[in-house]
Amino acid sequence: MELRTFFAIFRRRWLLVLIPPLVVGLFSIVTYQPPPAPGFNVGVNFIVAQPPTSSADLEDEERYYNWLGSEYVVNGLTDWAVSGSFKTAVSTQLAEEGLEVPPHSFSVVAENVRSKLQLSVQHGDAETLAHIMNAAITVLREQNADALPQLGGETAVLTLLDEPVVTPVSRSLRSLLDLPLRLAIGLAAGLGLALLVEYVDPTIRSRQEAEAMGFAILGEIPRKK
Repeated sequence: MELRTFFAIFRRRWLLVLIPPLVVGLFSIVTYQPPPAPGFNVGVNFIVAQPPTSSADLEDEERYYNWLGSEYVVNGLTDWAVSGSFKTAVSTQLAEEGLEVPPHSFSVVAENVRSKLQLSVQHGDAETLAHIMNAAITVLREQNADALPQLGGETAVLTLLDEPVVTPVSRSLRSLLDLPLRLAIGLAAGLGLALLVEYVDPTIRSRQEAEAMGFAILGEIPRKK
């Protein structure tokens, strides 16, 4: 089938082509929710260890188990840092400093790389985010004994490797392309619908179609201009 044949079909079935994208566009307008405003992110890294032992000279085997235990401590702190109780503790710490920041207003992401803890926090306001991260650092350092009962009430040692730096977070590509992708899918559906209707339509519309079916053309009435 030649390209001009497709063009003729879509021109003849233009209403079918437009209906799906119009429906998708109307549905998108009715259900539209503005994307969240670009926020800010801040991340820090900690080296985590067990509390130091009283002995100054450790055997190699004891050093090995000390490092191995530190990795388990990081795993426990990572699980605690992404929990609701940690966010509540951070919110409580901020309240003691005179700032009201609900736990649900910020997000926390934590990962562990062997004995290193990576903590990332997001919020919509840069200044508030800086206070949130400072409170999170305080909670991690001073209150981790509650999340690590294996240490018998002792507090794990957290060493901050870098100072927190607040950076803006750009909007995701998905939020920017959401509506154009919906319209493109609707348009593709409209084109497919037009081709389907044309396929099942038994109407003969041109001399070429009649000759292709084996009919002999004796005359042709020109279309009225």
